[in-house]
Order: sequence, then structure tokens, then C-alpha cells
Amino acid sequence: MKTELVSKIDQSTAHRKSREQLSKYILRNLDMLSCFVQIAFDTSDKNHVKAFWSLELVCEKKIKVFVPYLDLFCEVLPKLKDDSAIRPATKICLFLSKSNHRKNGISLTQEQEHLLIEALLDRLIQNEKVAAKVYAMRALFMLGKKYNWVHDELKIIIEQDYVNHSAAYQAATRNLLKKLNK
Repeated sequence: MKTELVSKIDQSTAHRKSREQLSKYILRNLDMLSCFVQIAFDTSDKNHVKAFWSLELVCEKKIKVFVPYLDLFCEVLPKLKDDSAIRPATKICLFLSKSNHRKNGISLTQEQEHLLIEALLDRLIQNEKVAAKVYAMRALFMLGKKYNWVHDELKIIIEQDYVNHSAAYQAATRNLLKKLNK
């Protein structure tokens, strides 16, 4: 079964339809999730980025199946170097932070929240692509609803970075600053 999974990941592409097919396969075969996550988290695996692309969609549809892997995710998150893995990983952080904030969502531990906050703040101050930064900002905004100091840090970072980025980043920043200044 693992070789079938590896083959499916290997054959997948960045196209949305391909990523969706793989994520649907995983959701239909949740017994494969552990192996799938292991591939995504292994930065030395040639398919780890491809696995992350579809893992994002798995988490978008069913975040609760990802809960057993949260500690490992928090450990791997700051070690990611490939932009193509960082973007889906920061989007997973956004899903986690939103679900953590909902009444019937998942419950992150305080340690997991702090590890996510630290990794996301690092992504904001590093030279990352715009999408990853925007997902990081949004996730930090959600996490900051519990930890006020996060909003303070977030505001300082995005105000300082504002002029150095693209129009897309500036638009996302303006929108978030409105929410932070309420």
C-alpha cells in the first residue's frame, strides 16, 4: 500500500486537480495518512513538497484528522526551507488557528500555540514569498485573539515591512491593520 501511495505522490503535480485527487485519495484511505504525513515532513524525501501540496487540502477539508501529527508539525515547521512547502505549511497553520478559535474546532495546547506563533513570526521577518507571509499574518491574527502581545508584534512587523513589499502584500497588510486598530 505504501508503494501505491508513493507512486500517487510521485505522479501528482502542482495543478489543483492533481492535488485534489491525491487529497481525496488520502481522505478515503485515512490509514495512509500517517505514511503521507511522514513523507511530507521528511525534507530529504524528493516528494515531500508534493505531499505538502495535498496535505494542505486534506487539512482544509478535515483538520481534525491532522491532530495526531500536530507536535511533529510544530517541530518540522521552522525547519522547512523550500518555498513550495512553506506556503502550504503556513496555510495549514491558518486552518489550525481558525479551528482552534472555533467552539467545536480542535484544541491546540499552549505549547503548540507558542511554537506556531514563534515559527510564524519568523516567517514574517524572513525573506519569504508573499503568499506564505499573508497566511502567516492571518494565522497570527487568529492566535493573537488569545495572546494580545501577538497582535502588538504583528502590527510592528507588518508596519515596518509595508513599503518593502508588493501591492498584494500591502493590500493584505492594510486589511489586517484595520482589524488590529479596532
